[in-house]
Amino acid sequence: MPNLKDLKNRIDSVKNTRKITKAMQMVAAAKLRRAQEAAEQGRPYTARMNAVLGGLASSVGGSESAPKLLAGSGADNVHLLVVMTGERGLCGGFNSSIVRMARAKAEELTADGKTVKMITVGKKGRDQLKREYGDRMINHVDLTEVKRVGYANAHDIARDVLARFSEDEFDVATIFYNVFENVASQIPTMQQIIPATFEASEGADNSTLYDYEPGEDAILKDLLPRGVATQIFSALLENGASEQGARMSAMDNATRNAGDMIDALTIEYNRSRQAIITNELIEIISGAEAL
Repeated sequence: MPNLKDLKNRIDSVKNTRKITKAMQMVAAAKLRRAQEAAEQGRPYTARMNAVLGGLASSVGGSESAPKLLAGSGADNVHLLVVMTGERGLCGGFNSSIVRMARAKAEELTADGKTVKMITVGKKGRDQLKREYGDRMINHVDLTEVKRVGYANAHDIARDVLARFSEDEFDVATIFYNVFENVASQIPTMQQIIPATFEASEGADNSTLYDYEPGEDAILKDLLPRGVATQIFSALLENGASEQGARMSAMDNATRNAGDMIDALTIEYNRSRQAIITNELIEIISGAEAL
């Protein structure tokens, strides 16, 4: 049985930990509001961009003049996985869920005889994947110093991916991230961005006809790179909100667990203290009776 001093030190240590987790929970809650607003405000723009590009892509179809970003390279041999995670931990299973999905996809592609390359965005993803796939990582994007993710960050990532595609370094590109649903739920998602795919948005009115000038092919060549950057930006915003939500939830659970541990240790401390006092009283009474 630990002595009273050890129990007292442990209680103090857990109390200090609870203060830290409570502070981190409050910071995550403050950051979550801004991150959630940014993600929600970006969704309509992304949905409308996808709707426009989807309409253009469907009209162009499989024509020979279709841009390479839409038609693809004509092969399916080399896959680029862009794994987006956080720069910091202490956010529950946020990072692990993304890495788990990316690892499963990499294993599936490898089993089918495909070549897998990776770009990691966020230190936690790189740290978890580098042991198995370190030789397949072709780039890493460090956002440690970025306090608030902007479109410029997404544009830099998109520019690197597009340049590699232009140089025929890969055939298919897929991004991995978490979609923010609420504080308790973040949905791991993978989305193919090259060749470009566009899903019909719910509630979108696709019946309107447009005349494009100078032409659909020319507009697609200009808009498709922006569409890729927009999809990456949307993923970064969703990831930012998901990370703060996961961290807030994890720190809340940690604070509650610390409180339960403090209560249990306090009971053990009081029982040990009572036992010591009882033994001392017994010794005093026994000594008095011996006299």
